[in-house]
Amino acid sequence: MQKRITAPLSLAAAVGIAAQALIFSAAHAADKELPQVVKDNIARATEQKLEKCYGVNAVGKNDCAVGKHSCAGQATKARDPESIVLLPAGSCAKIDGGKVK
Repeated sequence: MQKRITAPLSLAAAVGIAAQALIFSAAHAADKELPQVVKDNIARATEQKLEKCYGVNAVGKNDCAVGKHSCAGQATKARDPESIVLLPAGSCAKIDGGKVK
């Protein structure tokens, strides 16, 4: 009975490990293909201890996004819950409608 359970579990573990490797390599490859403005925003956020604040942007005044667009300055509506603005850490919670996640 033990051998019948071990084989499927081993196969499932191997498939899981392979899937994780593919996801990691795809994510790593995607980092190399980021637009320069996104790389600049990441560097600025790290250097200046900024946090992502969702839902407080003006039209065309966003630093990045999650869904419909992926780059700065492409927000088509104000207060888009999928667009971010980089703000000093702790500031987002003070803005009406601002969310850090």
